[in-house]
Amino acid sequence: MASASVSRDSAAQAIPSERAIPGWVPLLLGFLTAVGPISTDIYLPAFPAMEQSFHTDAGNVQMTLSIWFIGLALGQLTVGPLSDRFGRRGPMLAGNFIYAVASAVCAFAPDILTFSIARFVASIGASASLVVPTACVRDMVPDRNAGAKMLSRLVMVMGVVPILAPMLGGMVVAVVSWRVIFWASAVYGALCVGLVWFLLPETLPLQKRVSLSPFTLIARYTTLLKDRAFSSHALVTGFSTFMQFSYLTAAAFVFIKMFNFSPLHFSMLFGVFSVFMIGASQINGLLVGRIDSSRLLSGAVLVSMLGGVLLVALVIWGKWYAGPVWQQHQVWFIIAAMLLTLAPTGIIFPNAMMGALADHPSLAGAAAALAGTMQYVLGALAGFTLGQFATTSALPMAGCMLFGTIMMFVMCQFRPKSAATPQA
Repeated sequence: MASASVSRDSAAQAIPSERAIPGWVPLLLGFLTAVGPISTDIYLPAFPAMEQSFHTDAGNVQMTLSIWFIGLALGQLTVGPLSDRFGRRGPMLAGNFIYAVASAVCAFAPDILTFSIARFVASIGASASLVVPTACVRDMVPDRNAGAKMLSRLVMVMGVVPILAPMLGGMVVAVVSWRVIFWASAVYGALCVGLVWFLLPETLPLQKRVSLSPFTLIARYTTLLKDRAFSSHALVTGFSTFMQFSYLTAAAFVFIKMFNFSPLHFSMLFGVFSVFMIGASQINGLLVGRIDSSRLLSGAVLVSMLGGVLLVALVIWGKWYAGPVWQQHQVWFIIAAMLLTLAPTGIIFPNAMMGALADHPSLAGAAAALAGTMQYVLGALAGFTLGQFATTSALPMAGCMLFGTIMMFVMCQFRPKSAATPQA
């Protein structure tokens, strides 16, 4: 008991400077941030099985993903300012506890309504793990390029778990019930509670905490939205999320139902996409400092948009113009185009997020929360939009992914000149 108390006391001490950051801190933050991605990814292979279990249609199952995104968006609006007022550890403890309990409810939900309600509550809890680690990075590393490099390390760590998650989910669905997935999620949440309790340092000292009131919150968010650098960079991350969630929402039905992938093979494909995104994030970590983060962001957005154009062209060609030989092999060309579209997000996210946070050190929690809310509102919109289409073609998915990349490109053009065209 004495040693546990000492561990808690030492974990609660604020990290004094960037040089004093232990090497395991980014690993811990990445593992905690992975709560969001793992909870999104792990049950994607189970969509068809859930459709049968709940005796509902594909649109209702897809809607649970939108509900998850809405909860993440709303939760971040609250937990970000709370972390600015009370520190980073408290909101993380409460959020992960709520997530663990609600995930257990999802595991034995008797119908789609109960499942959806529990999923919404779980997303409110999980929102803490999305916004607080990013604010911790801003607390510890104020420099934009250094922060983008550290966020790249978080992307690597938080990406390893989502690679394994859908594969595990696919194996679970193939062998036992999909409900086991949510028991595993509950265990993951409980593990995160323990890690925060014993290991997470408090990165926001008492003297840097700010007051919390409705008027203060409104003023804080208004200040951020009026800032062109914040808004443009935050919307880049938002439309990147729109593009990614278009893929997440529709991919299981496209590849399992249309191209006859097994849940396990789909999970392996999902892992391949994740590997490329993580690889891009590590390339970003190597290049930041040698090439300005703003230029890396512009280049990655352009590559992603070109991939989106190619993806839509391939789907249209395969649906209306190609012959039987093409029909047999089109899936591999579609996968290649999706890789070109998705992989650059490993570069886009860390650079755009640090661009949004760099000028607001005293509002790091609120800024991360507002940027995260934009991401998941747009992610929910993607899920809702795709839920309106029948799962008989890859074109709705491809079209939404292209739209997301185009809007990222447009938002890049709205950045302030100093951010869009930095000096070498």
